[in-house]
Amino acid sequence: MHGPDGCTHHNFSLLHATSLDNDRIQLPSLVSTGLSENDIIFGGEGALDRVLDDVTECGPEAIFVLSTCVVETIGDDIDMVCGTKTGIPIIRVPTAGFLGGSFQTGVNNALIAIAGMAEPVHRNGKVNIIGEKNLEYEIDENLAEITRLLGLLGLSVNIRFVHDITLREVNLLGAARLNILRDPSLIPVGEFLKERFNIPFVPAYPVGIAGTQGFLESVGRACNIDPGNAVGQEQKFRNKIFNDFADIAGATVAYSPAYPDPDGDQLIRDVAETLGMNIVSTGRPVPAPVTPPVGTTGIKRLLHRWRRALNA
Repeated sequence: MHGPDGCTHHNFSLLHATSLDNDRIQLPSLVSTGLSENDIIFGGEGALDRVLDDVTECGPEAIFVLSTCVVETIGDDIDMVCGTKTGIPIIRVPTAGFLGGSFQTGVNNALIAIAGMAEPVHRNGKVNIIGEKNLEYEIDENLAEITRLLGLLGLSVNIRFVHDITLREVNLLGAARLNILRDPSLIPVGEFLKERFNIPFVPAYPVGIAGTQGFLESVGRACNIDPGNAVGQEQKFRNKIFNDFADIAGATVAYSPAYPDPDGDQLIRDVAETLGMNIVSTGRPVPAPVTPPVGTTGIKRLLHRWRRALNA
């Protein structure tokens, strides 16, 4: 991280806290260029040059250089310094948040920078998963649901970009026939990958009853696969799940979402309507998800939580 030590400490503290909260112990190696007041006044390019040499001696497969607000403000030529190094990939990621953009802008910049390392390769007919939130809850359950839905269409996952993959696997990015984005905030990444590798993308994971069917249809169209059989199988699977929760059908419920989310609100109302439930302020409280459940099995997990709340 090219900037004062405080910037690196702040990021390390956030990673440490969120990783432990998600039972992940391994943390990335963060190295600060440790800019002093003198560097900020006269330029920090020399500090970056020295630290890159020190880190290179440790033998990493790649180095990612994240810029901070200070170095972007004083105008350090980070690309020039990185370009003088040879023998190891050094990838510059623009992440000076205070100078414009949002946290999501930094995420998109990072994914685009890493994607720029990959070259076009022979297509393998599989599907990339793009931009999973590596520390989000139910990340593996959501992947299992996407994998199940793709299987109904005869498709499989190529790589998870960039969840638990190696630098070598990044080079498989251009082999896929389709990219599936975690959510619409990643559309700039999808557009970049489409331009670079000519790979179309689906803009989000499926949410809700209609969203799951629409997802199957969108993926099928993008891959020139007739989705009719997959949609029929999914309808049978969904009907079975709702039949399994007939014991809570007709209940009067209430919910308070942690965060306003139109997709999550619509999903809850669709599920309640399918089970003949009434949503009123005086009903039995049921949990509202922090993020909308993904696919049909996400709805199943939600209904399990509702059943426990109603039977408590």
